[in-house]
Amino acid sequence: MPDIRVALLTISDTRSLADDKSGDLLARFLATDKHHLADRQLVRDDIYAIRAQVSQWIADSQVQAIITTGGTGFTGRDSTPEAIAPLFDKHIEGFGELFRQLSYDDIGTSTIQSRALGGLANGTLIFSLPGSSGAVTLGWEQILHHQLDINFRPCNFAELIPRFLER
Repeated sequence: MPDIRVALLTISDTRSLADDKSGDLLARFLATDKHHLADRQLVRDDIYAIRAQVSQWIADSQVQAIITTGGTGFTGRDSTPEAIAPLFDKHIEGFGELFRQLSYDDIGTSTIQSRALGGLANGTLIFSLPGSSGAVTLGWEQILHHQLDINFRPCNFAELIPRFLER
């Protein structure tokens, strides 16, 4: 498995990096799969704070993937999709669809409240997961672990990373 450089962003108005259970889980998953943690930050649930941090990583050629956790629900403060989707050059529609399908087995129809999404911006993969540790674990173990593994067949995103900026 190649060493993919991944930045992690937690979106929360109530957590800090010291008590960020979901971010800690993602960092452990990356280490277990021998990926490189390029950076890790926490920002409040604010469209412009989220967009500013993600944009900084998108512009950094050393960051190949970004995973966010939090802010994907429907409360007034949940703004991750509104912050990130406008940055996409391409949407990965199937990511959110598959996440909700898999999540249905765990939480039933409550999965419709998840606005998990994925996309590609300036050659950088971006995946936004809900903030719960269960959602992060499901998203990693059942989707991202495989798609960031160059050996996963029949296809994966890891092998496409060098081709994302082809014109």
